[in-house]
Amino acid sequence: MGRWWVCGLLSLLAVAAAVAAAEGSAEPLIRLPTQDEHGAAPAPAPSAEEGITRWAVLVAGSSGYENYRHQADVCHAYQILKKGGLKEENIVVFMYDDIAKNHENPRPGVIINHPKGKDVFAGVPKDYTGDQVTTNNFFAVLMGNKTGVIYVEACESGSMFEGIMPQDLNIYVSTAANAVESSWGTYCPGMNPPPPHEYITCLGDVYSVSWMEDSETHNLKKEAIKDQYEKVKKRTSSSNNNLTGSHVMEYGDMTLKDEKLFLYQGFDPANVNNTNRLPLPSLEGAINQRDADILFMWKRYEQLDAGSEEKLRVLKKIKETVAHRKHLDSSIDFIGKLVFGFENGPSVLEAPRSSGQPVVEDWDCLKRMVRVFESHCGSLTQYGMKYMRAFTNLCNNGISEVEMKEASVFACGGYNSAKWSPLVLGHSA
Repeated sequence: MGRWWVCGLLSLLAVAAAVAAAEGSAEPLIRLPTQDEHGAAPAPAPSAEEGITRWAVLVAGSSGYENYRHQADVCHAYQILKKGGLKEENIVVFMYDDIAKNHENPRPGVIINHPKGKDVFAGVPKDYTGDQVTTNNFFAVLMGNKTGVIYVEACESGSMFEGIMPQDLNIYVSTAANAVESSWGTYCPGMNPPPPHEYITCLGDVYSVSWMEDSETHNLKKEAIKDQYEKVKKRTSSSNNNLTGSHVMEYGDMTLKDEKLFLYQGFDPANVNNTNRLPLPSLEGAINQRDADILFMWKRYEQLDAGSEEKLRVLKKIKETVAHRKHLDSSIDFIGKLVFGFENGPSVLEAPRSSGQPVVEDWDCLKRMVRVFESHCGSLTQYGMKYMRAFTNLCNNGISEVEMKEASVFACGGYNSAKWSPLVLGHSA
């Protein structure tokens, strides 16, 4: 089974709030891990006030304390939806659940998503945890007729929907980034605002904290989906400069944009008097998702006692990680030159597709290309997932599996990839 790298096509934060017809004619929507494929959870009675039943699915597709921010995002989203009146049994949570009680966590049993934030972990259900956090289980819970709003936090998250997402499914999607760029972490050490001094990891992601902090400070019975989209887009676009930030995108059914957010997130009575004119505070600093693990390791290294075995171990890990990144950079570049020519290789691998086209025509080819590469060159890791466009361009230009294998052997034949073997880490696709 492939690993859910945090910036891959299978790594996302999604909130899908489904609205069922008041008559109860819609099929059941959610299946919990304790139920077989024929035993979906029964839909509860709709709200008497609004005549609808809300469901939510929250997914954090990563593990490890260095990825603290992703599970923090999901826990925060759960608390917002719970305050909005969604029933606990209607919120299905996917997260590895290795953060709150992690030995690195300075506040055992507590997760925060803002430098001055309260605990967002308390009360979060453990529907799917550990090895149950898989794409198969995620797809299995999405059943029946639904109208939904989906938020996706991932690098190149637009690639999951560009040229693919129909406009007539009653589903609206907002993504943290377009099809060719990274998304960004925030509330990181050394940034403004920084996390509490005892934290050496990022607490949240720019896009995710932006939509959630907007929802927490506005009357969702008055705020439309399109209003939040524009505010989040502005806050996420560059974090006030052109060096850090991403382009928030939207896909699917645009007729839903005029609907009020409370239809999907519920309504917190505490916000009834909010005027919806509260500006979101600026985020002065963010970090590329793919560099957040390096930041965490450096902060860990700085924290440890000089000369200690643990400090030397962390330094060794940093060196190995950086070396593998350089190996991935050079091997992908070399493969491009081998199959497309010395002059054309880099530009062909990096070429984006036209707007409205899916990133790849043959998804099975993409999976084969990635697995051939990783079998000879080692795991892409979350850093190497940025080269997924290169693999799609290999497929889109008709490169065969045999050609890819030959090029990978030439590029990586002398590289010791044992530590990075997909047999240990899992394939990235």
